[in-house]
Amino acid sequence: MLTVDVHTHFIPAEVLAGARRGAGFDGLRTEHRDGQEWLVHRQGFRYPAPATFWDLQARLRSMDERGVSHAVLSIAPTLFMYWVPAGEAAGFCRAANDALAAFASGSGGRITAVATLPMQDPDAAVAELRRAVSLGMRGAEIGPAVEDTPLDDPAIRPVLAAAAELGVPLILHPYYVGTQPGLADFYLTNLVGNPLATTVSAARLILSGTLDQLGQLRLVLMHGGGFLPYQIGRLDHGHRVRPESRDCALPPSLYLPRFWFDSVTHAPVPLRFLTDLAGADHVLFGTDFPFDMAAGPLADQLDGTGLGEKDIELIAGRTADRLFGLGLTS
Repeated sequence: MLTVDVHTHFIPAEVLAGARRGAGFDGLRTEHRDGQEWLVHRQGFRYPAPATFWDLQARLRSMDERGVSHAVLSIAPTLFMYWVPAGEAAGFCRAANDALAAFASGSGGRITAVATLPMQDPDAAVAELRRAVSLGMRGAEIGPAVEDTPLDDPAIRPVLAAAAELGVPLILHPYYVGTQPGLADFYLTNLVGNPLATTVSAARLILSGTLDQLGQLRLVLMHGGGFLPYQIGRLDHGHRVRPESRDCALPPSLYLPRFWFDSVTHAPVPLRFLTDLAGADHVLFGTDFPFDMAAGPLADQLDGTGLGEKDIELIAGRTADRLFGLGLTS
């Protein structure tokens, strides 16, 4: 069965090398703890950096071990660099995308890359998206906001419009590199903050009318769509009773087909609920590999969901094949 992991991450070897020398971009550095190498950001955020982030042979071996036929590869979102000057970000993204494209091209057709964009400069982001697609990339991974600017802001519209025009999806992935108010303890910045950021972004794109204006835009929400699928009824209720929530033409739940959701829910009951709500043709196998918050192989994620064979085939890879135009099946 075709298995396509749409949620896998990459760190350019050059970025890690700079961090090891203590001269990493934006203050990146490495440290060793618990017998592992960790990447440490200037803001204090840190995570293990195993070889599978940057070594192609290690990545391909891991795909074989986890039963992954094909991977959609995106940069580690902690490297979006939306907080640095726009010119520096544009240069970083160009170099990172070249590294992503080269990594994918050496995989024997098993990896497809999506771009990272300098979103703080929308014109530069559009130019880089067009360049990346010309290199064979099949979309882009962007944050659910650009620092304090939400994706529904008119300033960001050219990037969304370009993706719609090019016919490539945008993956929305949270990118906290520090801590957030109220979330500093217990790793809540990631455990709660990441899915919350996705939920806020998707709700804004719906309620603002942005999706009405960009009918061809396709969006992929990581981590099971955050809390959106599980609170969509609340958005519908707000749309009915609150005038502030009526800038969209339709009830919010009718926009769910505009989104695709990865399978990273870490439990079978929510994954089954998500599939019943959105349809197996809008759920994509993903893992978040190789972060330590990664979900398990496909069989482990599906165990206990009770899904049928046709739904499993769609989630495993057929839906991703169509969405990203991978050309893996007839």
